[in-house]
Amino acid sequence: MSDARAEILRRVRAALVDVPAGEDPEDVAVARGYRTRDAEASREEIVDRFCAMVEDYNAQVHRVAAPDLADTIGRLCREGRLRQLVVPPALPEQWRPDGIELVEDHDLEVSRLDGMDGVLSGCASAIAQTGTIVLDGGARSGRRAITLVPDHHLCVVEAEQVLALVPEAIARVAGAVRERRAPITLVSGPSATSDIELDRVEGVHGPRVLDVVLVE
Repeated sequence: MSDARAEILRRVRAALVDVPAGEDPEDVAVARGYRTRDAEASREEIVDRFCAMVEDYNAQVHRVAAPDLADTIGRLCREGRLRQLVVPPALPEQWRPDGIELVEDHDLEVSRLDGMDGVLSGCASAIAQTGTIVLDGGARSGRRAITLVPDHHLCVVEAEQVLALVPEAIARVAGAVRERRAPITLVSGPSATSDIELDRVEGVHGPRVLDVVLVE
């Protein structure tokens, strides 16, 4: 063990010396000096804010009624030339478009995911404050890998899933973390990065294209 690592661990142990052995972080109340909910904004304002933030990230938002969902997804697939999508096994039948090959993810290899045209998933919640989609690895979000490897992500967000502030969304998925040790993925627009010269490149760490289908 290096001297630096040993010193870091020594300091951590020293800081925890008075913590009872059976105590978890959730057992200790932490004062929150920030807003945990937006009591002033209407439901319509919250959803509109979410859509505006998502579009600001260079993603596309498509607002549809529930009966038009599958047809809209099918149209987006045709426009994007997406013929084969990976989907979570529990994806609702009413979301599944005709004429598109949907491959259910049963622990597909990364190489197989890399060959998919895109991914169709739901989400756990969404955040208006930051234009962020929250995935929790659940039945509709799917396994984290399926929303990171394919180049095009079509994500269905139901209007009632859109929350105003970050703390609300974290509280919504806290149970998944505690009960399933679920990895939480926060998606704010298409994957993008910039080098030291500020040259922007999309699709390096995840999907290059993001279409959000908002069901109202």
